[in-house]
Amino acid sequence: MQNLIIVKIGGQAIQQLDATFFTQIKTWHAQGKQILIVHGGGPMITKLTQALQLPVHKYHGLRVTDAQTLAITKMVLLGDAQPALLSQLAAHGLPVIGLNAADNQLLTGTMINQAKLGAVGQVTAVNTASLQAHLGDHIGVLAPLALTTTGQWLNVNADMAATALAQQLHAEKLVLLTDVPGIMHHGTVMTTLSPRQAQRLTQQAVITAGMRPKVQAAIQAIQAGVQQAIITNAIDQPGTTIIQEAAI
Repeated sequence: MQNLIIVKIGGQAIQQLDATFFTQIKTWHAQGKQILIVHGGGPMITKLTQALQLPVHKYHGLRVTDAQTLAITKMVLLGDAQPALLSQLAAHGLPVIGLNAADNQLLTGTMINQAKLGAVGQVTAVNTASLQAHLGDHIGVLAPLALTTTGQWLNVNADMAATALAQQLHAEKLVLLTDVPGIMHHGTVMTTLSPRQAQRLTQQAVITAGMRPKVQAAIQAIQAGVQQAIITNAIDQPGTTIIQEAAI
């Protein structure tokens, strides 16, 4: 799907989308691009978890997900974050459809490390035929949840889910929309990085915490043949672009 653009939106970003976002989506749609938006909901999940006086634990940037946390995650993603995003897109005249793993087993996954992370998974298969059918007529809005082959729900990091989709659908572009303008180093945005340079900055702890999964996701996408992987806080801005060629 060389005309496919996958956009990952963090939970915080859903509440902060401006006119430029919708204008860019409209432009891509008018150009005949197929668009799949993968949305997170981290801040909303944390807020509800804390309100219920339950612990919030992270391990290497991933949310440790026990049974209660999984229930909260599903509730927020499918009952709050996704409807909020769908309503905004529809209000701008865009044809949208809400999607999740249970729609014809769109996303199949396996647990990453049950002992340390609980029900946190990675995407192992995508029902590409079903997804392509949806994207033929609509802009897809997909929650980052997967199902195991036995029907167990899994919480998937949204960056990792978007990357797996970009890989398996052979997307031309992956945009990781977050709350910072890109990878910062010495107070400035690094506009272009090769995977090797990004790995080095991670080892040097320049790239840490929540940015680490995004960078790893971008690198995996590029190595799988996606032409561009962009980390930015504005969909019409270049941010930090990970490319296969050496940046210097």
